Amino acid sequence: MRDIAVFSGSAHRELAEEVCSHLGVPLSPARVSRFANDCLEVQLQANCRERDVFLIQPLVAPVQEHLVELLMMCDAARGASAARITVVMPHYSYARSDKKDAPRISLGGRLVADLLVSAGASRVLAMTLHSPQVHGFFSVPVDHLHALRELAAHFRSHDLSRATVVSPDLGNAKEAAAFARMLGAQVAAGAKQRFADDRVSISSVIGEITDRDVIVLDDEIAKGSTVLELLERLRELRPRSIRVACTHGLFSAGALHRLSQQPDVLEIVCTNTVPVPKEDHTPKLRILSIAPALAEAVRRIHNGESVSALFEAAEV
Repeated sequence: MRDIAVFSGSAHRELAEEVCSHLGVPLSPARVSRFANDCLEVQLQANCRERDVFLIQPLVAPVQEHLVELLMMCDAARGASAARITVVMPHYSYARSDKKDAPRISLGGRLVADLLVSAGASRVLAMTLHSPQVHGFFSVPVDHLHALRELAAHFRSHDLSRATVVSPDLGNAKEAAAFARMLGAQVAAGAKQRFADDRVSISSVIGEITDRDVIVLDDEIAKGSTVLELLERLRELRPRSIRVACTHGLFSAGALHRLSQQPDVLEIVCTNTVPVPKEDHTPKLRILSIAPALAEAVRRIHNGESVSALFEAAEV
């Protein structure tokens, strides 16, 4: 892997270091500084000329700061004559802005995709995008990973003989069904209606819940409004146990604390696509690493091998 160069922005350097450890390459230094007028400046402090450059940066809070960092990293790599620039974006927060569901509304998912390509990105490596159409917003190749294997490996340590995987809504039901197949479990889904970013209603749960071990699966948990509403409906059906799992544990506005306070929630499982501040950790939280999967995908991209082959046994 002599011709590879991996850089990290300031969003999640710990994940970038872990990815590089699995690849057996050093994390190349990058400097992010700020002028007196509050403008950012990025310098990639390693040779990029004719090298395969990978830029690791999830879009997490403060999202706009980290987005501009990433755009400038792309521009710097392009100006330094990189042979190819792959943006490794474990979490694409603008993926939620994926449809025109109100008049005169912006499509942030597509706009940010265009900005990344304009800045110099020639390929994108992402994980668990919010919806399938976001893949099509990019005019460059996108390798789309998921974390179902990592989540399944964790839950296989439990007794799954009476397990039911529950999707909070029908939009995530396909992923929940794939996850249930990996565990040999049943699948159920909530009938959800969203009224605002933090206000949802789940009228019912379709599937067998009573006296079963429930695993609630969502792509991300931000404020936790959907999961908390789903827990109310599940309690009416008297499950034997409840665990909560997601890929992106954003846990904004005290969501992790609120979920941990639910006495019937035994475990909250997420991956490290986004950093969870150590001061927010609770005894119920389990964080799984997706660094090995990202590293293997980076290796395959660099060597021109198939990335989709990683998931042939568990296609979503």
